[in-house]
Amino acid sequence: MRTSSRKAKGRRLQDWTVAQLKSLFDLTDDDVRPAIMGEKGEDVKLSTRARKLIPYTFECKNQEIFKTLYSIYNQAKSNAVKAIEPVVVLKMNRKRPMVLLDAQHFLELICRTNKNKNK
Repeated sequence: MRTSSRKAKGRRLQDWTVAQLKSLFDLTDDDVRPAIMGEKGEDVKLSTRARKLIPYTFECKNQEIFKTLYSIYNQAKSNAVKAIEPVVVLKMNRKRPMVLLDAQHFLELICRTNKNKNK
């Protein structure tokens, strides 16, 4: 696969992630945007307003083979703004996107969600 095709696949996943965040959190183009391909840092850029609603940093990977999920997660972690939890959005052809998230954080998130429901 050509480099331009690989970058286009990655860009589509970034665009999908941005569209989902904008729709679900009622955000604008000023609040959330995809990074420019090849730009250092996180793949989805969030404004201060958006960061308050979504305390995560996003790394998007659209590949057919994921050899080392830990290295992808570590990349997201190294790109993360201080004290922001990294999230990796993974996708393969003809498959739905999935998320890679620290397990302890995920379990704590479920716990907080359940506590809020019971209030």
